[in-house]
Amino acid sequence: MEERNRRIWTQYSLLLLAGCFVSQLYASSDVKFYESFDKAFDGRWIVSEKEEYNGVWKHAKSEGHDDYGLLVSEKARKYAIVKELNDVVDLKDGTVVLQYEVRLQDGLECGGAYLKYLRPQEAGWIPKEFNNESPYTIMFGPDKCGATNKVHFILKHKNPKSGEYIEHHLKFPPSVPSDKLTHVYTAVLKPDNELLILIDGEEKKKANFLSDDDFEPPLIPAETIPDPEDKKPEDWDERAKIPDPDAKKPDDWDEDAPMEIEDEDAEKPEGWLDDEPEEIDDPEATKPEDWVDEEDGEWEAPKIDNPKCAEGPGCGEWKRPMKSNPAYKGKWHAPLIDNPNYKGIWKPRDIPNPNYFKLDRPNFEPIAAIGIEIWTMQDGILFDNILIASDEKVAESYRNTAWKPKFDAEKEKQKAEEVASSGGLKGFQKVVFDLLYKVADIPLLGEHKSKVLDLLEKAETQPNLTIGVVISIIIVIFTVLLKLIFGGKKQQPARATAEPKKSDGAEASTSNSQGATEEKEEQNEDAAAAPRRRTRRDN
Repeated sequence: MEERNRRIWTQYSLLLLAGCFVSQLYASSDVKFYESFDKAFDGRWIVSEKEEYNGVWKHAKSEGHDDYGLLVSEKARKYAIVKELNDVVDLKDGTVVLQYEVRLQDGLECGGAYLKYLRPQEAGWIPKEFNNESPYTIMFGPDKCGATNKVHFILKHKNPKSGEYIEHHLKFPPSVPSDKLTHVYTAVLKPDNELLILIDGEEKKKANFLSDDDFEPPLIPAETIPDPEDKKPEDWDERAKIPDPDAKKPDDWDEDAPMEIEDEDAEKPEGWLDDEPEEIDDPEATKPEDWVDEEDGEWEAPKIDNPKCAEGPGCGEWKRPMKSNPAYKGKWHAPLIDNPNYKGIWKPRDIPNPNYFKLDRPNFEPIAAIGIEIWTMQDGILFDNILIASDEKVAESYRNTAWKPKFDAEKEKQKAEEVASSGGLKGFQKVVFDLLYKVADIPLLGEHKSKVLDLLEKAETQPNLTIGVVISIIIVIFTVLLKLIFGGKKQQPARATAEPKKSDGAEASTSNSQGATEEKEEQNEDAAAAPRRRTRRDN
């Protein structure tokens, strides 16, 4: 195990060094911003001094790595930290890639792990006052709590007509991975208005900024809107059907006729016990010793069903059962007819939308700072390798060199821990082998027990053979059962009446011969079975 871990970390270190070399091959202009958190963030990132943000940020290693990141260190806290960029990033010129890593080392039941890409702030704004009101251009990353489980992408876009900034949310965003491994989130903004969301380099969502189907609300507002000044006329009739004003209630329509009447044809069953009550005092009930009539009132025994009633068709006062009244018609209503004055469902007339505008490309605000402003119930959230680039290949190279080795090492460690926690076998395999070892202790296996144990011991070193081993053991048990059932009941062929009676010596000779023959047959069966078992184990 130690040797394997050493190889993994050696490969990781080599790949990281190679990645650093490869990254230098790209023109510096392709990387607009990069933060690896290899050095302490103090002085470079500014922690908000707003009172509600009392969570403590730490410069810490990712669990199991020598790689540092920005750590959320306490539970149930609000956190805010910001980094002003040296150069503002223009989102209108070509492709822009936003990418960062986050590891939920203790999971994420309720909280956010997203970034806010801030637009230039108003004059006089200072980073230590960063809060949830600080205006941003894009919010991107995981958010999970209750029914919410998504990788946000929110664009805050300015309407050129109204001047209002509106949040436009990506529809049907991908879900947040539920494990505790490091994941890398990538958003690619292309000049043809296409947006790609990748998780661990795999495309999870493709959208178009100008499509009504991809953002809510759409970036381009409706060309017309309902006139807010238009009012429904007082005489506007929206009833499609009305009662027929010419209809008259029939003379024989009795609205007072009951729904049910007594069945006059019913007769009291023979043997009905008229004088027996349906309930009687419980003869076994006794007055409680602490019962005081002056305080508790006169004591009465609780009632029980009269047992005599169960012996006959019924008891007490007999009443005719009810039946449906054939004369019942209920309340009369005039039938409905088409309304001659019907004008349809009223709606205000459409007018040109004063805030409508045409757009060939979103009017992205530039990115002047990157902030993390979250509320979370979990600690252990680690941010790392925040990148803004103008080339997808640059982002891919950072994924391959900075993220992939860590992720692979974490996966290997996770697999090793799963195997170790199950005693060398995965959970379901351990259960199967525990059961098979109990089966091997069944007395009826006899001399075959050693063969079954041999199979199990070899299969434990190769858990992928579990199914084959189960089948082999079933065959062995089935063979043993067949021998128990039929092996001792071989019938001798019927002797002819004219056959001379053998002597005692001849009978013994015959018996010995049969025993030798059966023993030889068993040996042949065992010899034939052995190569088959060896073949299964070898496979």
